[in-house]
Amino acid sequence: MRVAFVRITANEKREGYNTSVWSVPVAGGETPHQLTKGDHDSTPRWSPDGKFLLFLRATEKDGKPDRPQLSILPMAGGDSFSFTDLPKGASNPVWAPDGKTIAFTSDTNAEDLAKQEKKKRKEEELKKAVSESSPSATAATKSSEKATATPKGEPDAAAKKAEAEAEHESDIHVITRAVYREDNEGYLDPKRPSHIWIVTAPRTADEKVQPKQLTSGRFDEGNIVWSKDGTQIYFTSLRVDEPYYELPKTELYWINPNGGNATKLNSIDMGIDALSLSPDGKRIAFVAATTQPVNSYTQPDLWVVDLSPNAKPRNLTATFDFDVGDGVFGDSAAPRAAGANIPLWTADGRSLIEVYGKEGKTILASFDVESGAETDLTHGNQAVLRFRASADGSKIAYTVSTPTRINDLFAMERSSADPRQLTQINDELFSKLNLTEPEEISYQSFDGKRIQAWVQKPPAFNPAKKYPLILDIHGGPHAAYGYIFEHEFQWMAAKGYVVLYPNPRGSTTYGQDFGNVIQYHYPGDDYKDLMAGVDDLVHRGYIDDKKLGVTGGSGGGLLTNWVVGQTNRFAAAVSQRDIASWEDWWYSADLTLFQPNWFKAPPFDGEQEFKTRSPLTYIKNVKTPMMFILGEADYRTPPGAGGEEMFRALKFRKIPTVMVRFPNESHELSRSGQPWHRVERLQNIVGWFDHWLMGIPKPEYEVALEQEVPIRKGNVPGKQPTPR
Repeated sequence: MRVAFVRITANEKREGYNTSVWSVPVAGGETPHQLTKGDHDSTPRWSPDGKFLLFLRATEKDGKPDRPQLSILPMAGGDSFSFTDLPKGASNPVWAPDGKTIAFTSDTNAEDLAKQEKKKRKEEELKKAVSESSPSATAATKSSEKATATPKGEPDAAAKKAEAEAEHESDIHVITRAVYREDNEGYLDPKRPSHIWIVTAPRTADEKVQPKQLTSGRFDEGNIVWSKDGTQIYFTSLRVDEPYYELPKTELYWINPNGGNATKLNSIDMGIDALSLSPDGKRIAFVAATTQPVNSYTQPDLWVVDLSPNAKPRNLTATFDFDVGDGVFGDSAAPRAAGANIPLWTADGRSLIEVYGKEGKTILASFDVESGAETDLTHGNQAVLRFRASADGSKIAYTVSTPTRINDLFAMERSSADPRQLTQINDELFSKLNLTEPEEISYQSFDGKRIQAWVQKPPAFNPAKKYPLILDIHGGPHAAYGYIFEHEFQWMAAKGYVVLYPNPRGSTTYGQDFGNVIQYHYPGDDYKDLMAGVDDLVHRGYIDDKKLGVTGGSGGGLLTNWVVGQTNRFAAAVSQRDIASWEDWWYSADLTLFQPNWFKAPPFDGEQEFKTRSPLTYIKNVKTPMMFILGEADYRTPPGAGGEEMFRALKFRKIPTVMVRFPNESHELSRSGQPWHRVERLQNIVGWFDHWLMGIPKPEYEVALEQEVPIRKGNVPGKQPTPR
């Protein structure tokens, strides 16, 4: 028995990522073996009999990955081959139980197919015309001229000419919906909903198959699950044109794979991302969060529902006060082909396997289907990122990340829960680096709440010395740091900084109340939690309180902006992918706040609340030199509602400030941006702190390169008055 997995590497130009499918025996004892040779192969899926490996392959077009297509690798030998050619590609493939058919999703519509067919005909006509006019098509003359072959490049030239002569397609966006673009994905196209398609699984490259669209209409469909006998396909959808006017909801449907209309089975008042069918085929399990009351944060739970009309879902973890299906996050998870977890049923149908987040860890656990009782399957200071099980559920494979391991593949027998490591992907590299484990600390905040945090110290740390400190604030705000690899913190520590990364109130993995307590008060008391952490470290004696820096991204960028408007204790700040004005963000972000999750009313009905909680309101207090790290394609926290505003205001006030803009980068810059950009981001963050905390000249941050702004002298800790 083998595990198929995706390995991700930066490409040669460091402008993107390559993905390839590898395998390793579940029993271990062998080095991983590369199965596919494409640059963009992902999403491996074993056939039910294990004789074929289905995966997605994207080829290069104009230097970038094109739409992925379904591909198969025969495990008995032979090359892999692609067998779909849909204009908008194929995604989320799922084998039928008998292994003869594959269901998948695609955004391709009839217009796309017609254009593709027209383009192909045009190419054939041009190739024929080129062939007929070439010397090879001319009959031998009386002088017995030799025929010459058609030049090799002419078919390619014909294809390019056909593309150039194709009908012009407008690139404007006529927008009628409040949600019209998605960060890291681009503009949404309501004309191309994601539908379910079906195709016969070919066994050889010579076997030509034609995919068939199974569902239709103007709404997206997904989460494909085959019934045990293969006679039905279950899927989710929401047939509401503008769902942002309502609380989250999911509709469950089934359809005959041979065609016909879909039948609605249930409507569930929660957003659902993945379905898992029970061994007896009568129930599905899923992870979802309740929608009532309307919270800023609601813990996800593990649910089971019968596959009968309008059955009521049953919450297995209602009394389990941790985050099911969620956990801690880091900056080095696989940036492409990351996959997703679904709850896994045991063969007897009595238990479900899923991860949960608890106090800075992500733990793989078993949940009893009747009682909800939880049993940990993994242990230790680590995060389980992805997991799968064998068909009979007896063997579990999973990836693990720790503060000194990006991630590696492990396996266990469910009966023994004794893990064995299957890969050592980065051991050679890490053997050359001096990575250190962080120290876990906890401290008491102003109201008695205990705050968990970690301290990443420089190699060869000496507690008798004084070190500069960087406070690094996570975003979300409902997220959590913890025992997971953080390249950023290791980099900063290697440069001589102590890094403090806490989980203030609002963070996940500490229970529902701790996570939701910041509703309608963000930023607010979380700022006090952060300052209490800095105080705690300063009191330990090894921090130079004149060399304090603060940074964070997204919600952490918002809090960085907030911090410098409340105190002058920090000598420098770097705000990343931030928010400065809640009002401007409300109008421009890729998501809506039409429900009272974070604010009780829209800005035109609650102007004062938006201003009170916006860092830009306190811009006159800011004296801290600031850098802003911005992605120019960031639709989640658009620069115009964040760093651009702060930068212009600080320039007006003649406070030292720099804006570093990253072309074509989304909100995912730090996690899945271009490799070079991710490196340059870290170089600029530490460069700013090097200048203002360490006194290192950085002429690139000066208006006049021949002049160097002197290092800022002593920063006296003190709280700014709140403007009225």
